[in-house]
Amino acid sequence: MTATNGTLRITRKGTLAGILATGAALTATLAPHASADETTQHVTKTAEQTVSPTAFTPTDRTQAHTAPTHSSDTHSNDNGDSGSNDSAKPDKPKTDDKPVDQAQPERAPAEDPGRGAQFRADGSVIPIPREDQPKAKPASAQDIDKWIKEALDVMKDNGIPGSYEGIHRNLMRESSGDPLTINLWDTNAHKNIPSKGLLQVIEPTFEQYHVNGTSENIYDPVANIAAASNYAADRYGSMDNVNSAY
Repeated sequence: MTATNGTLRITRKGTLAGILATGAALTATLAPHASADETTQHVTKTAEQTVSPTAFTPTDRTQAHTAPTHSSDTHSNDNGDSGSNDSAKPDKPKTDDKPVDQAQPERAPAEDPGRGAQFRADGSVIPIPREDQPKAKPASAQDIDKWIKEALDVMKDNGIPGSYEGIHRNLMRESSGDPLTINLWDTNAHKNIPSKGLLQVIEPTFEQYHVNGTSENIYDPVANIAAASNYAADRYGSMDNVNSAY
């Protein structure tokens, strides 16, 4: 700029300089906005590439069946008073609107394969009337013969007396030859120690008289015969001396 006769004039040089200065200032002002746009685009792109989280899968909360370890009863076919049927009652329905976890079933799936048996959520067996006892499904004569002979070999090795005839006679009376028979109506059932297997043994007796070298499964035919024969030998001298509920 120059002053002539007291008048302020803007020269071409000054005008150009002003334009350049203004352009620089404008560039400096707009630069942050450009950076923000680039940042916004980057965040949006990243969000679009984010993978959705895996859905939560609830764990199984059912309870396993646990047999009692002590009992004064030792055998199944107790023909005394069967008592009342203590069936589980369903829970009252929810009345509020709050979300709740999935309710635990009234009857938990049981690992016990006893024929027709049903169990409460706590694992205890549900007794039924005697007339509703499931019918036995006998094994083949060949299988029964095989199981008795295998049990006799185990018994011989452990000094347990008993004959083929004595075992077969009692086995057929107790279970009709069905290895999955479980008594669901007598007093033992109401005490949650139902008799099981070919020779109808309750869990405490099976555990006490279990014969080494046989299965820990009470429904295993050989293990059931051996344990029952061991118990009969201790109480009656031999399974051969048993002719009724023992």
